[in-house]
Amino acid sequence: MIELRNLTKKFDDFTAVDNVSFQVKTGEFFGLLGPNGAGKTTTISMISTVLLPTAGEILVDGKILDRKASKEKRKLSVITQEYSMRQDMNMDEVMEYQGRLYFLPLKEIRRKTEELLDFVGLTEFRKRTVRRLSGGMKRKLMVCRALLIEPEILLLDEPTAGMDAISRRQMWNLLRQLHERGMTIILTTHYIEEAQNLCNRVAMMNKGKLVKLDSPDALIQELGAFTVDETGEEGLVSRYFHEREEAIQYLSTAGNQAALRATTLEDVFVEVAGRKLT
Repeated sequence: MIELRNLTKKFDDFTAVDNVSFQVKTGEFFGLLGPNGAGKTTTISMISTVLLPTAGEILVDGKILDRKASKEKRKLSVITQEYSMRQDMNMDEVMEYQGRLYFLPLKEIRRKTEELLDFVGLTEFRKRTVRRLSGGMKRKLMVCRALLIEPEILLLDEPTAGMDAISRRQMWNLLRQLHERGMTIILTTHYIEEAQNLCNRVAMMNKGKLVKLDSPDALIQELGAFTVDETGEEGLVSRYFHEREEAIQYLSTAGNQAALRATTLEDVFVEVAGRKLT
C-alpha cells in the first residue's frame, strides 16, 4: 500500500502540491486526473523520489519512502512522459543497459527480455534502433524496461501521450494485463476515457489540491448518471439527472438543440474543477 500524508511541494513561492493525502491499495489501478499545472506529475515525481517533498511524507507498506529507503524504492518503477532512451540503441541493448544498472546477471536480463518483448508484441522489431520505432513501440519498450526489475508498483506519467487511437487501445490492454497479474498501478492522464476504463479509483486534482476521490462509477452516480446537453444563446449547457425518467421529462420540454446521453467522468471533472481538461 502507498500512503501520502499531507504531501506538499513548493517551488519558491509557488505551491505545486498542496497538503495532499490519500492511500493507494495494494493491487489497485489508481488514476490522478487534472489539467496542466494541477500537480499530477509533481506528485508522481515525489512518489518516485525524483523530487523531495517540502512537507509531508510518503509511506510504502507502512515504511517511510525516501531516497535512502532502497528496499522500498526497489518496489517502484516509473515510466515518464519523455522517451528517455538512447536513440542509437536497439531493444536488446536498451534492456541490457537497464538490467546492468540494477546489477542483474546477463543470463537473467536476456531471459526477462525475451519474456517481456514477447508479452508486449515487440519481438520481431527488437533489432530496430529506438529512433526507428513508432511512438507506440517506444512506449511499450519503456514498459518492458520498467518491468525488467519486477516492480510491485508501476508509476505511469501520461503513458499514452502522443499515441494514435490504435496504439492507445493496445496500451490499455497491456496495462489491464499487468493489473490482472496483481500489479499496483498509479496513472496520470489527460484522457478521461482512459481513466474511466482502467482505474478502480481516481483522485481529481486542481491547482495542487485534491478535490475528489472515489471510483469513476461512484463519482458519475453522485453527479447524475444521465445528462441532457442543450445548446442555446449561452452555448452548450449540460444538466444532470439521477433518474432517466427525469432526464427524459426535461428533454421533452427542451428545444430542438438538446440531446440525452450517459454522464462521463469528464463531466464530473468539468463540474468539480470548473474547466475542461486540456
